Order: sequence, then structure tokens, then C-alpha cells
Amino acid sequence: MNSDMTGVMAYVGGGEAFMGLPCCVAIGVVALIVILVLVGMYNSLVSGRNHVRESWSGIDTELKRRYDLIPNLVETVKGYAQHERQVLQLVIEARTRAVASTGSPAAQAADENVLVGALKQLFAVAEAYPDLKANQSFLALQHQLSETEDRIQAARRFYNANVRDYNNRCEMFPTNVLASLFQFKPAEFFEIDSAVERQAPSVDLGGR
Repeated sequence: MNSDMTGVMAYVGGGEAFMGLPCCVAIGVVALIVILVLVGMYNSLVSGRNHVRESWSGIDTELKRRYDLIPNLVETVKGYAQHERQVLQLVIEARTRAVASTGSPAAQAADENVLVGALKQLFAVAEAYPDLKANQSFLALQHQLSETEDRIQAARRFYNANVRDYNNRCEMFPTNVLASLFQFKPAEFFEIDSAVERQAPSVDLGGR
């Protein structure tokens, strides 16, 4: 009788343990899902930050391309407009300051816009010298600079798009909680003007 009772109690105890098992499994599954979601959000922040850094390197490459063109451009203009020393010196100084600028994107944009302003003055001066405007070297450099400006603006738009996406993750719930916890800081946009103004194509509607 005692052995039978013991068997029944063991069976009941085992049944209770078995009944409690699904609850433990459910808790474990929920915990695993939460962990996976948190890992996914963290990885999205890392990925966004890396995309911002990578796209910034693209801007840096195109800016260096512009820096390399400026000395030859200045020398070409100097050959036709030597007395325009103030404008030429302004371009040289602005280029030197832009090359040395290694601060935040906003700080670098400020230096780049000074350089853009100086280049616009240089091209305004060139308008007063027909021989310079017709010079093949000047035209070639102007064309190269125009292409470079297009590349800079394309790189800028790509960078700013990545900054916008990354900043949204840093500021929107629930990823903003992890961003604050792990010190993910919003990135700065990069806004600069183009040194070369695009001319709208003229359309002649006369002579029908």
C-alpha cells in the first residue's frame, strides 16, 4: 500500500513539473526574442554610423580633387590678370584654410564656403578678360572644376541622406534608448554651395 502511494505521488509530482515546463519555455522564447530585437537595433545604429563615416570619406576625396585643380587655375588666371592679385591671394588663402580644416562637418563646410566664394570672385574676374575666357587651358580647368563640383554635390547628397537615416535611429523610439545608453551621437549635415553656377540652356522660340 505504501509503495503504491509513493508511486502515485511520484507520478503527480512529475506531472506538475511537466505542466510547468511550457511556461518556462515561453519565458525563454520571449527573452530570446527581446535579446534578438535589442541586438538588431544596436547593429542598425552601428551600421548607420559606419555608413555616415564611409560617405564622408567620399566627400573628402572629391574636395581633395578640387584642391588639386585650384593652383593650376590660379596660375592660368595670373598669366592674363596679374594685377588681380587681391582676388588671386584670396583664393590661395581660402584653399590653404580649407585644406587644413579637419573639424566637424559644419566647421569644414564654413571653410569650404569661403573657398567657394573666392572661386566665384575669380570666375567673375575672368569674365573681364576675353583672351583668358578663350584660353584652352583655362577652359579645360573650368570644365574639370565643373565636373568636380557635380561630384562634390552628389557625394554631399549621399552623405546627408545617410546622416538623416542615422539621426532618425538616434532620435526615434525605441532605438533612441540604446543610442543614449551606448553614446551614439547624431551626426552633422554638410551643406556647401557649388563654385560653378550651372547655366540654364537658352531656348530660341523665334523664327517659326
